[in-house]
Amino acid sequence: MVIRYGQQDINQGDIDAVISVLRSVNLTQGPTIQHFEDGVRAVTGARHAIAVNSATSALHIACLALDLGPGDWLWTTPNTFVASANCARYCGAQVDFVDIDPKTYNLSADALEAKLVEAGKAGKLPKVVVPVHLTGQPCDMAAIHALGQKFGFRIIEDASHAIGGSYNGEPIGNCRYSDITIFSFHPVKIITTAEGGMALTNDDALAVRLGLLRSHGITRDPELMTAAPDGPWSYEQVALGYNYRMTDMQAALGVSQLKRLTEFVARRHEIAARYGQLLSDLPITLPWQHPDSHSAYHLYVIRLQLDRIGTGRREVFEYMRDRDILVNLHYIPVHTQPYYRQFGFKEGDFPQAEQYYREAISIPMHPSLSEADQNFVVEVLREAIVA
Repeated sequence: MVIRYGQQDINQGDIDAVISVLRSVNLTQGPTIQHFEDGVRAVTGARHAIAVNSATSALHIACLALDLGPGDWLWTTPNTFVASANCARYCGAQVDFVDIDPKTYNLSADALEAKLVEAGKAGKLPKVVVPVHLTGQPCDMAAIHALGQKFGFRIIEDASHAIGGSYNGEPIGNCRYSDITIFSFHPVKIITTAEGGMALTNDDALAVRLGLLRSHGITRDPELMTAAPDGPWSYEQVALGYNYRMTDMQAALGVSQLKRLTEFVARRHEIAARYGQLLSDLPITLPWQHPDSHSAYHLYVIRLQLDRIGTGRREVFEYMRDRDILVNLHYIPVHTQPYYRQFGFKEGDFPQAEQYYREAISIPMHPSLSEADQNFVVEVLREAIVA
């Protein structure tokens, strides 16, 4: 049996919820979208929630809503999926990166501050910073927010991994320390809508812009229209938007999955605690959790202590995959991708992220992982390292 690094957990309630929509008249642009948005607002405490067809779309419209464009800079972490940086390029903006904290693997607030000081001298301060909550553990958002106030940048919190987690005892997604927060509902994430994402904000004006941008820039709201409506059929395109809408089928799955959010995160913490016990004697570095955070544990990343084992990361990776344990790697540093190299980035630019990449492996972490499966993962990992 194949053991995947992550996978969805679908029950009969989820299936019934989707079937109910299929039997309705609203497959898209119906009431279930609002129900899902309301559910996420209730979980997070955010004032507004705008559901879209992917977290990538959410990142894109978040950048547009903050007026990011040509001549502007967006900074993010190199240790993320490429979407966290690509959203700036979609808007014609330039991208730079900030190295990671060696313990949390998130964007380092200290490195950010040092880089901001130098960028201020050069007149190249960022307009937007995108901290990414890698594996579901939140960044040091209070420190990053304070730097935003000092240096004048806006914050898009990429919490694609992190719904159900908390920071300083408050839910991730409440936008206390950011202008906009992004969630992902991809199948391997904490809850799923198959594909899907959401942008959350406490800013009324930003919420209006996000809503317009997800649906062609079209409105039927008379208060947003430039002329009196001709009739009840009237609409106006008041901005250049996109077709980034979520379907009601996806939203129905999200509403159903949201009921088990607490259960999913608790189960992930049980698995993480058990890994901590089973792997404690191996020459690997286990995930460290900051006391201010409660991770959603989307991923469980180990770092091989390569100077203490007799093999390499690739050999360990392939050994486990050969035994149907589909480990993965999160992530190849974005600045080393060919697309970003053309802008002058190279190895050595962000040493902490690059060292992390050389040592990291994501081992299976999802609510459906049984103790027997987890035992097998540990057994094979032990063989791979000790062999």
